[in-house]
Amino acid sequence: MKQVVQNYKSGELALLDVPVPGCKPGGVLVRTAYSLISTGTELMKVSEAGMSMLGKARSRPDQVAKVVQSVATNGVPATYRKVMGKLDSYTPLGYSLCGVVEQVGAGVDDVKAGDLVACAGNEHALHAELNWVPKNLYAPVPDGLAPRHAAFGTVGSIALQGVRQGQSQLGEVALVIGLGLIGQLVVQLLAASGVRVVGADPDPVRCELAGRLGAAACGDPASAAVESAVAELTGGHGADQVYLAAGGGSNQPVELAARLSRDRGRVVDIGKCRLDLPWNAYYEKELDVRFSRSYGPGRYDPQYELEGRDYPIGYVRWTERRNLACFLDLVARGRVDVEPLVSHIADFDDAVETYQSLKDGGLKAVAVLFRYPGQKEEAGEEAEAEAPAVAVPAVRRGGTGPVQGRAAGTPVRLAFVGAGNYATSMLLPHLAQRDGVELSTVVTTTALSAANAQRKFGFAAATTDLDAVLGDKSVDAVFVVTRHSSHAELTRKALLAGKAVFVEKPLALTGDELAGVLAAVEESGNDRLQVGFNRRFAPLLQEARKQFGRRTGPANLRYLVNAGRLDHGSWYLRQSTEGSRFAGEGGHFIDTASWLLDADPVSVYATATSGNEDLQVVLRYPDGSTATISYVTTGPSGFPKETLDLVADGRALRLDDFVRASVYGRKKWVSSRLPKARDKGQNAELAAFIKAVRTGGPMPVPLESLVATTAATLAVQAGLAGGVPVTLARS
Repeated sequence: MKQVVQNYKSGELALLDVPVPGCKPGGVLVRTAYSLISTGTELMKVSEAGMSMLGKARSRPDQVAKVVQSVATNGVPATYRKVMGKLDSYTPLGYSLCGVVEQVGAGVDDVKAGDLVACAGNEHALHAELNWVPKNLYAPVPDGLAPRHAAFGTVGSIALQGVRQGQSQLGEVALVIGLGLIGQLVVQLLAASGVRVVGADPDPVRCELAGRLGAAACGDPASAAVESAVAELTGGHGADQVYLAAGGGSNQPVELAARLSRDRGRVVDIGKCRLDLPWNAYYEKELDVRFSRSYGPGRYDPQYELEGRDYPIGYVRWTERRNLACFLDLVARGRVDVEPLVSHIADFDDAVETYQSLKDGGLKAVAVLFRYPGQKEEAGEEAEAEAPAVAVPAVRRGGTGPVQGRAAGTPVRLAFVGAGNYATSMLLPHLAQRDGVELSTVVTTTALSAANAQRKFGFAAATTDLDAVLGDKSVDAVFVVTRHSSHAELTRKALLAGKAVFVEKPLALTGDELAGVLAAVEESGNDRLQVGFNRRFAPLLQEARKQFGRRTGPANLRYLVNAGRLDHGSWYLRQSTEGSRFAGEGGHFIDTASWLLDADPVSVYATATSGNEDLQVVLRYPDGSTATISYVTTGPSGFPKETLDLVADGRALRLDDFVRASVYGRKKWVSSRLPKARDKGQNAELAAFIKAVRTGGPMPVPLESLVATTAATLAVQAGLAGGVPVTLARS
């Protein structure tokens, strides 16, 4: 097999042929799929190897002290031979990977051959095709998590252990100095914990990246921007905690930490930077200086790492293995996004050239992955690294639309295309008794269903002839409430016929269908379109949004949809013709999130459990806000269907299944009483649509927003296929 090695004496890097390691008891033999280059730790080691002997001595005074001690004990000749022998040997590189278990050693019963695991350790998770990894240094990869994302497990554990040492609390303010790989992960972990983060790094690209990943503000530590941001967020008191994630020989990070910490603040050293503590500054504030030791408790303990002796959870909650599993879970659930950190994916055969390019500065990167040969998804994943995009078509109107307001005192005449369960239970009951509305014609494919709808709701006519209805100039608006596969075409025809259109979600199942609808808008000049995204009209949610008020900073939104299982034979399950279940109704939840965040998403990341039963969708917005939609079909029937939480600017909004809402801030607001029934906004949405048709005013939701939501819903499927975030590119 091949392995990346380095000669510390000469600095030579090589991809060496070495024997396959044996599978010893207490561990597993893992075939590597991806391994991660730590652009901090590993490049430091590579750079040191290229120094002169004097340079090496200056960079490692700890090793020089050992040599001096050896001279005193063993004499110069013996020490010289020992040191030269050690320097002039190949040493391994790497400590973070993901791979497939190839063989299981005796005493291991938590994984089996074929399982995907993330591995840690600078002696076990090496840049090599095969590695033997002891039990406490691997963790199973959650279903749906891409192997290249799981390869971040070790560096994620380092960042996670650092955050644990900081003992962050909800609402605190943290300063992260150094926005390399570890720093970017620390930013995300803190933001996910409800901590407001300020980042400091001289590289504007890294500052911009940290801002996208959750930092409230970032800037060059030499400028006044960082100090101003900390002062503004803390009322001048200073950061509650500072994380030193920088490297190098400068003492600036330590001095900056002292200057911007609050009284009795916490300073956590994660990186390898100079630590000449300015005594007065640290003494006067009584700063609590802490060190974060690598991946967590168990590190450097041979009994834990090599012999597999775990620490009791009652005494040591977070060991290095538990940290590893926790980080993988956070990534799998979309709480941490590692994909934006991947600057480059290189074939393992190009390892030496990749290291050289990193060392010379030709390749500037936050994180670089090696992709190993023989992976089933190699070709597809190579394409994924190119950051796929889904187009959000531009809305072009061909002029003033033909639909005008109704004369005063004349009713709005409606035609329904489709009279299935949703139309007859959620829409028509609200319209049948509404003043100023006339139910003109119902169109169905079967005569009996049309006759039933006519009898029950009082339609003036029932027919199976769609063209006759579209040609009827007395009809003001058409409701499209048919199966999903027909929505786009029926909407297109109705727009071209000059009708206002209310189409139930989804508007379209493909990009071509969406483009066809917009082509009809451009051709006819008729943009009178509403999609049945009713939740933004729900009175309870409207009031909660009002109580929450305007926000200034980015928000985190979580939306749990307990969709439940469908009955066997449901037409919703006919994915080949009707699209996926999420494609059919996911727009509801994306639209609600975008309305609450007052913006359209710019990227979509989606992952799913085995069989695509449960989805996790992460939306990113222009101001750095994120919305995570957990769409599950395997939850219990007695659990609420929809719960939503929005956190921003020290405030939180919670919606409990449209029966109760609350807002937490300086004052707490709770909805005064439970409504008699869940009102998800259908009645208010219909009222807004009818008003727009009657008056000729704007539609309840801008067409651009309807298009953006539809494109984002379509991007979920593309994201599931690719396993990477999908950019929503405005055309």
